[in-house]
Amino acid sequence: MDLLVIGWGKGGKTLAGTMARAGKRVAVVEASDAMIGGSCINIACIPTKILVHDAENKRDDDDMDEYFAKAVKRRDTLTGAMRKKNFSMLDDLDSVLLVSGRAEFTGEREVRVTGGADTMTITADTVIVNTGSVANIPPIDGAQLGGRIHDSESLQHVDPFPKRLVIVGGGYIGLEFGSMFAHFGSQVTVLDRGPRPLANEDDDVAEVVAQALADDGVTIVNDASVTAVNDGADAATVTYEVDGETKTIDAEAVLLAVGRKPATAGLGLEKAGIDTDERGFIVTDEYLRSSAEGVYAFGDVNGGPMFTYISLDDNRILADQLLGEGKRSTRDRGSVPYTMFLTPPVARVGLTEKAARDEGYEIKVGAKLQADIAAAPRAKIEGDPRGIVKFVVDAKTDLILGAALVHVHSQEVINTVALAMRHNVTATELRDTIYTHPSATEALNEVLGALK
Repeated sequence: MDLLVIGWGKGGKTLAGTMARAGKRVAVVEASDAMIGGSCINIACIPTKILVHDAENKRDDDDMDEYFAKAVKRRDTLTGAMRKKNFSMLDDLDSVLLVSGRAEFTGEREVRVTGGADTMTITADTVIVNTGSVANIPPIDGAQLGGRIHDSESLQHVDPFPKRLVIVGGGYIGLEFGSMFAHFGSQVTVLDRGPRPLANEDDDVAEVVAQALADDGVTIVNDASVTAVNDGADAATVTYEVDGETKTIDAEAVLLAVGRKPATAGLGLEKAGIDTDERGFIVTDEYLRSSAEGVYAFGDVNGGPMFTYISLDDNRILADQLLGEGKRSTRDRGSVPYTMFLTPPVARVGLTEKAARDEGYEIKVGAKLQADIAAAPRAKIEGDPRGIVKFVVDAKTDLILGAALVHVHSQEVINTVALAMRHNVTATELRDTIYTHPSATEALNEVLGALK
């Protein structure tokens, strides 16, 4: 084989198609038929955003159980269609071999695939480990998946619908699910070990987000250290310590949301000479090369930002290595945006105000609550004027250093800001650009006009 891809993630499947169309022989190995197409379309980006969308559109008189069941059915229907499409995109290519089974390295660029009673060995000039990540289960007494104890994957099919939900962990996954389930109708409590949610955001941004969550019925307990989880006969009980006091809380469901770890169990990385870091992620250089000759790592498994669009860019880097000029690398990435899909969504790119000051920049800051931005009525039209728009600008060059956008459609507007940053468009240019009306983007006219 010219190329072997282990795992059907975004970057690997895209490169597999590109290489096959270039006349190369390609094999793609996937351990689970339910993961064809990768995490994004099956358990992460797409299915969760379907649920977020439907949760936001629930009416007060909708029955919680019936409405959630319909949302899950719509989720499953769409992800099933996308899985089928992803399979056909590679299956229709004559030079692609699709293998169902579990892969294990047996040597340098050599993999044994086991599927039921059958085994086969595949060798290739280039191998990509594209296996993604899985939920990290914390070392807490009783924290074992099953019954009422869930990770972010199993909670999407929780049955019956939990009237009370306790979330262990106040990171992005925990808050997204907290916001989602609160809109579906759950009484949500988030136990966060940090002093406040969104620890990496500026205080003013975090305060606005925390208030929006509180408005929607999410209770966040800060500085909470969870010590035990017990799935009892009638409810799950979570024991935690806060301010030196031991407390308990009962719920119909508990979500363990304390980060993710690389999905490398059983891969036999050591047999191929593939180094990992202290967290178990595959160590790669700027060209995504591992310590083993000809072996690369894409997406979550290499410990970079866990976004499907980063995996897609990983594909571009190796495609340039194999079919292009070999110049592209992770160093070319700049101003990568991301969004936390709360209600309203939290979108961010670049430096916070605190980070910019810590790095020694002389800055100007523009920040306005969404409700106070007269030039951008879109949020008011849609009935949710909550949020904040904040920009951090280099006072010497007028270049944008970072932005935090918390408002309806912020997941779209942040891409415009990121593009401006990558191409050195100044704050003044972005301020004076003509935007459609009424749109969320118009906030840039007003907020960038208030820098000081």
